[in-house]
Amino acid sequence: MSETMAMRFADRDLVEMLRRSYAAVDGLWFVICEEEFGFERAMALDERVWRVMPKLQARKARELLGLTGHTPAELARALGLKLTAEGHRFQATVHGGGVSIVIEACPWRAALEKSGRLHIAAEVGRRICTVEGEGWAAEFGGEFDFRMAECLCDQGEQCCFEFTARKQLA
Repeated sequence: MSETMAMRFADRDLVEMLRRSYAAVDGLWFVICEEEFGFERAMALDERVWRVMPKLQARKARELLGLTGHTPAELARALGLKLTAEGHRFQATVHGGGVSIVIEACPWRAALEKSGRLHIAAEVGRRICTVEGEGWAAEFGGEFDFRMAECLCDQGEQCCFEFTARKQLA
């Protein structure tokens, strides 16, 4: 005897399932690359992936949020969606010259800690977060420069991301 079941799930359960799967596949992919090619080659491949990911994420965030410009407020909103979806605890501040993001808790760092891989956290954090931040800056019309002023993975108290508006030449 067979039975057809209607399946409905709470949005929070769906989000948590997808968040966990997203993080797990990233970590699994990296570990397998590292086993096959060594740490440096795995990092180089990871950088290539995270150069493309901001394009995909920023474009989807723009679509979902109805953002059409390149303002600091729109950058903050789009990045806020990404960071919230990934499970970061953060504050975003829009100021005249751009956006400051302070991350107090990072799920990527937590995953490295849980897996006993904090010894690679500083390099992963500095390389990957910089590539990702630069990608987000580029997706907002190249109107921003990115700088990571502090990094949780590199003995920082928090991550501090600075997106500074480029000066327009008259």
